[in-house]
This record gives sequence, C-alpha cells and structure tokens, in this order.
Amino acid sequence: MFSPRKTLLITIFTLLCSFSINADDDDEKTSSGPVAYDTRSLIINGKRELLFSGSIHYTRSTAAMWPKLISMAKKGGLNAIQTYVFWNAHEPEEGKYVFDGDYDLVKFIKLIAEHNMYVILRVGPFIQAEWNHGGFPYWMREVPNITFRTDNEPYKKHMEKYVRMVIDKMKEEKLFAPQGGPIILAQIENEYNTIQLAFKEAGTNYVQWAGNLALGLNVGVPWIMCKQKDAPGPIINTCNGRHCGDTFTGPNKPNKPSLWTENWTAQFRVFGDPPSQRSAEDIAYAVARFFSKSGSLTNYYMYHGGTNFGRTSSSFTSTRYYDEAPLDEYGLPRDPKWGHLRDLHRALKLCKKPLLWGTPSVQKLGPEIEARVWDFNNDCTAFLTNNDTKKGQSVNFRGQDHFLPPRSISILPDCKTVVFNTQTIVAQHNARNFVRSEVANEKLKWKIYKDKIPSQFPLLSKEPFELYSLTKDTSDYAWYSTLIELNQHDLPMKKGILPVIRIASLGHGLLCFVNGEYIGSAHGSKVEKSFVFQKAIPLHAGGNHIAILAYVIGLPDSGPYMERRFAGPRSVTILGLNTGTLDLTVNGWGHQVGLEGEKNKIYTKEGSKKVQWTKAPPTQEDALTWYKAKFDAPEGDNPVAIRMTGMGKGMIWINGQSIGRHWTSYLSPLLQPTQSEFHIPRSYMKPQGNLIVVFEEEPGSNITSTEILTVDRDTICGHSTEHHPPSVKAFARKGSQLVVPEKEDAKPSASLTCPDNKEIAVVEFADFGDPWGACGSYFPGNCTSPVTKGIVEKYCLGKTSCTVPMDEDVFDKNMSCSDPALKKMLVIQVKCAQKKSRTMISSNN
Repeated sequence: MFSPRKTLLITIFTLLCSFSINADDDDEKTSSGPVAYDTRSLIINGKRELLFSGSIHYTRSTAAMWPKLISMAKKGGLNAIQTYVFWNAHEPEEGKYVFDGDYDLVKFIKLIAEHNMYVILRVGPFIQAEWNHGGFPYWMREVPNITFRTDNEPYKKHMEKYVRMVIDKMKEEKLFAPQGGPIILAQIENEYNTIQLAFKEAGTNYVQWAGNLALGLNVGVPWIMCKQKDAPGPIINTCNGRHCGDTFTGPNKPNKPSLWTENWTAQFRVFGDPPSQRSAEDIAYAVARFFSKSGSLTNYYMYHGGTNFGRTSSSFTSTRYYDEAPLDEYGLPRDPKWGHLRDLHRALKLCKKPLLWGTPSVQKLGPEIEARVWDFNNDCTAFLTNNDTKKGQSVNFRGQDHFLPPRSISILPDCKTVVFNTQTIVAQHNARNFVRSEVANEKLKWKIYKDKIPSQFPLLSKEPFELYSLTKDTSDYAWYSTLIELNQHDLPMKKGILPVIRIASLGHGLLCFVNGEYIGSAHGSKVEKSFVFQKAIPLHAGGNHIAILAYVIGLPDSGPYMERRFAGPRSVTILGLNTGTLDLTVNGWGHQVGLEGEKNKIYTKEGSKKVQWTKAPPTQEDALTWYKAKFDAPEGDNPVAIRMTGMGKGMIWINGQSIGRHWTSYLSPLLQPTQSEFHIPRSYMKPQGNLIVVFEEEPGSNITSTEILTVDRDTICGHSTEHHPPSVKAFARKGSQLVVPEKEDAKPSASLTCPDNKEIAVVEFADFGDPWGACGSYFPGNCTSPVTKGIVEKYCLGKTSCTVPMDEDVFDKNMSCSDPALKKMLVIQVKCAQKKSRTMISSNN
C-alpha cells in the first residue's frame, strides 16, 4: 500500500533540518539517512540539492576504464552517475548470476562512492537503452504463456524475483543512502506510457503493481518512473527528451519535484545512419531553462556512451554508442561539449541558494526576451532569455545593460553579473586524432580460413524455423537448407534466361548459396526490418542444393509484445521455371545454428589451432572468411582502435573477447560508413602477441587496409571575442555575495589546457581577425594579424596550460586590413604531447 502520510512526515522532518544547513555547501557527501523530497528538489542529508547527473553504463566500458570515466564526470561538474541494471548481462541463464569482471555492478557503484558522488539506479528490469532485447534475457521469451510488461502472472513472477535479487544485493553491500551508500534514487520500469495503451486495463494494473512492488522493498530512497504521467502514489514521474524545460507537463502531484532523467546529448546511431550531432550550446540552453523553471535534477543521456561489445546491441544499433556525448566512446572529453557543460554547472551552483529556497517570478523585457528571477532574502538570481533564434539583442535589466546572443540564456547569480551565457563558449575546443601505431602494425601479418557451407543439416522441418527461436540468442547466424530435383524440361531453354530465387524475410539479413556458390546478399534496416531478396541463379538438371545463411543484428529493444517479434525467411520461391513458380517454403528444411568457426571458437588461442590457416591475399573474393593475425600492444597509454575501411560485415575478437560487430559496407546517405573505427580496450590486450580474429561475411574484402590506431584529443583550440565573459571559474560565492574577478582578470581571453599533464608542443594555427573553420581545420580570413602566432608561442609553448589575453593593442599591429566594423576574433590551435615527444612533433610539422 502507498503511504503518502509517512512520506509527508519524512518531508516535514527533513525540511526542518534543512533550515540549519548552509545551502551554499557544495561538498557532495554520501548520505547517511533517508532521502526524501518536496516540491523543489530531493532532500539528502537533510538539505535540498541541485543534481547534475550523467549516464555511464558499466557494461559499455571496462572495469579498467571506470575510475577515469567517473573522475572525468566529476571534473565535468557532475555530482551523480546514473546507470541501468542489465538483466540479460547478470542472468543470461535462468538462476545463474554473473556479477564479476566488467559486469561487477557493486564495484562500479563503490567506485562512484569513492569519488564522493551519488548514484541513480535504474533497476528496470526493462531498460530499452538500445541494448539487446531491452535487457530481458532470451530465456524469458520461452516462459510458457508469458507476455512482457503487463498484468501477466508469468512475467510478474520473474520480474519480481529479479528485482528483489538486485535490491537485496544492493542492501547487502549497504549501497542505499540510508545505509551510508551513494544510491539516492531508484527507477522501476522505463517509459511505460509509450506502450501502456496497447495493454488497456492490464497496462494500468501493471503500473500500479510495479509501483507497489518497488515501494514494498523499503530501500529508503524515492522511486521514479520516467515518462509516466500516472506514476502512482509517491513515485515521481520524470521527463525524458531534449527540451524538458518546455515539453514537460510537470509532476503529477504538487509535492513532487521536477526531475529530468534523460537529457539526450546526441542521438544513438544505427548502421546506415549519418553522424548525429547536438550542439553544446543547445544542451546548455535546455538545462539552464529547465533549472530556471523549477527543475532541480538533470541527467545527461549519455554522458559516456561507450561500446556495445560482443552481441549486446539491439536491432541494427551500431557498435559505437553515443560517441557524441561529453565523453566520447574512448572516454576522452569532447570539447567544447564537456567544458561548456562544466562551466554551466559551475554557474548554476553559484545560484544554488535562491534556486532551492527562493520565490520565482517572470518578467517580460521584450517580444522575445524574458527574465526569470529567483529571490531569497538578500539573494537574487536571474536568467535572461533571448528566444529570438536569429538576432542578438541588448536589454536593460535592473539598471544594467546586457547583450544577449540569439537563442541564449545568460545566468546572473546576483541579478547583476553575467557569469555564463549558453551561446557563448568560453571553454576550449578539441579535435580527435587517429594515429597509426607503428608498433602494433609492424607484425600484423594476416592469414585466412574459409568457413564451410555445411553438408549435413540437422533440425529438419517442413517450413523454415523462425530465426530468433532457432538461434536463442547464442549466435547471429543460422543456416537453412533445402534440396530440389529438376529435370531438363523444368529449366528455361532460351540462352541468357535464368530462374530467379525470391526470398521474403522478416529480417534482418541473409546470404544465399546455390550448389555451394555464393549468389548474393540482402538486408533490412532499423526502420523496415523485413525485405525481399531476388536474384538469378544457375540451376541444373538433377539435385540442386539451396543454402541460406540468415542473420540478426540484435533482438528488439522496445514496443509492446516484444516476445512476439520474429525474424528470418518466411517464404522461398523459384520464378522462371518452365513448369511455373515453384514454392519451396514447405519443401522441407534443414537448420544449423552458428558457423563452423564459431563452434570451434577459432577466435581463441586454442580454437584457432583446430583449423588450417593460409596466407591472406590482398583481396578475398569468397564469402564467409576468417582472418587472424598477431600484434603487440600499441605504444603509450592512449586508447586503441582498429580501422576497418576495407571490410564489409562481421565481428572482431581480441584474445577471444568480441569487441563488437563491424558493418562498414552499410553506407549512410552521405555514402560513408556509419562507423569505421572500433574500440579495442587496453584491458583486452597484453604487451605482446595479441591474437586478433575477424570474421567477414562478404566477398571482396581487403584486409590489408585494416590498421591499428591510437586515439587522442591532443589537438586543442581556444577562441575569444571582445564580447566573451571571463571563465565562470573566476567567480565565487561568499555568503550572499558574488565575488567577481579583478578588472584585469575579467578581460576576454583564450585559455588552453592539455590533457593528462601533456605540454603544448606546437602552435599549429593562431590568428587575430576573421579566421574561420573548426578546431582541427582553421583557415585565415581576409583580415589577419601576422604577429599573432609569435605572441601565442611566447605565452604557451612548453606549458601544460596557458591563457592568452585578447589585447587588441598588441594584435592590431600590422593587420592586413583596417575595418573598424569588423568584430575581431582570436583563434588558437595547438598540439599537445608528452615532453619527450615534443622534438619529434616539431620536426613533423
């Protein structure tokens, strides 16, 4: 039973306590009591909190990467980490649990606690997340009479057992806030409103049941349901989306806070997609707007997307996940997104007391301009918004003039001083570099093994089996085979005319072989998974063997009735015979799950000895080829990737561990692969003699163009204009007063900081005037200052960080033009390196 009275008493008690707490205390601490909430925010350790959270999924990185990812999140201004709990990772077989290695959830949460951060635990157990089967183990599909995510007894029985197991594990490790742990919030179910109507009354009943289940677990922290307008009782309904400050209709009860569980930092990509972008400016605008309108928690989905290792991605989802997040696939900060959001968090923390305790008001300052003000005693915070998407505007607010760029919000923690503008980026930019590793590629000598088309097919049936139920998620692949007898009179008599095979499939793709010869392939897409394969085939009098290698790219991850989705061939016909169309659908079919190479595990050291390998030719004309080679770990400690531009589709293993599917032949509308580089975690490698095995489905692959790379973001850039404010880190809060920087420190400047204590080795570009381009590819404009590069070198060379003031009196000397109306810009691009590498980099440039 829900207990609003109990929740109300806890809220009143914690509110009374919170008045004695210094609301400006920004030290994040693990909780030691129940977590409550009121209409304004969560209440932790007896005080209200502003929460800046980021999604980092332990399953999409490695345990070796977790400490640095968490550290970078904290440096980015986050005070919480959000993660799903992945059912099919932890219980791949019913009753057999996995919680070790890279799936050690307890270790991950404890590491977050060590960084003095909070945890938001999304238990699910349905998670979607572009994860295989939405997190459900495959064996759930085979539970008799089951229907997922509704008022269905078989489903509820297994769901409750799993949820209780997870919660018990968290309690045993004392990870919930009342136990002194970091978990302050938990989620049951996930975006259920999107499918609830499909189940009618049973859906409504299920929401109530799931809510009661969660509340009955007595974890001492609030529960949430994202995108659930009818979240029952004290469970908080939350927002997912890009602009929750404008799209969220608000909590379903007045005593609940406004929380944003998924602020999408880009868009996940599926094979066939072009690059996905969401600007740092747009994210900052959305967050500032949400907090200005009573929001108190935002979670970036994703803050680090990572990698869908092995076969963990859902249907057609690429191996790289949310690479455009503030921390990219390799865990490197993507600037300016990472830095701009860090500065935003600093600015909002300067507003903490008025936002958490103040009274809001709204003032219209013009047709597209408004001020949202929060007053608390002598403290005042203002958000000045220009909603005009094309024009910047000047505005007078409380006697002071402010310039507001187009579609931007300026944050004034004291209602007087602009410390941050969402459209004006003060943070540095960077560019990602993929550098060929001389050490790793030196010994990369490829050998091949051709997978066999099986001659004996077990699992006979009249019709082709459904593909999901055939593979049971143990392999992407399954063989289908049938035999047809033809006489000479069945075949076309005219020269140049051949019969045509037509295979209608429910998805996801297939390769066709006739009498051992590769005929062709076809596949569906994320939007339309079903497809029809048609191609002329050579047949002869007598027995003809037709083999189809069908494949899936992950199981579905969303929608109602997931357990009733299907894939694989549904009809097979031969057209163009003299005797008419021949329907082979009920001809009798043999089946075999997986490839010979998979069965022998030739991607492992021991398994690779079971087959005979030969030297790989530059181009392999046959389909179904395995490649293997050995390589030494790349020099240095930068992340590692493999570039697969000469390949088609398949999977990659490093020392027996799959790093995911490659599919570079599936081009986007830009005629480029969705993904060409694939992450090799350093924890998967040893110093020398690493085994790499690649399975390639398609003919025509060129393995010689494959290369191993190191990855860095050592190209960093800074820019500034006369309208740029100083960095928000120059401001501080002392009681109710905002401490502003000295006049000299408040001048616009371009600041640069190398990653990992590297030093600025080369100034690659520097100009004052009207340069253009982006970090990594800047160009001089029509108005330049020839002295700029020399000045920047004096400030920056050999230093870990530097700040170059934008002093027009210095840079204006000998300019190539003298246009007084030109709004001049200072742009700098440098290359960072370890100290020992600086001489080498200088000689290379």
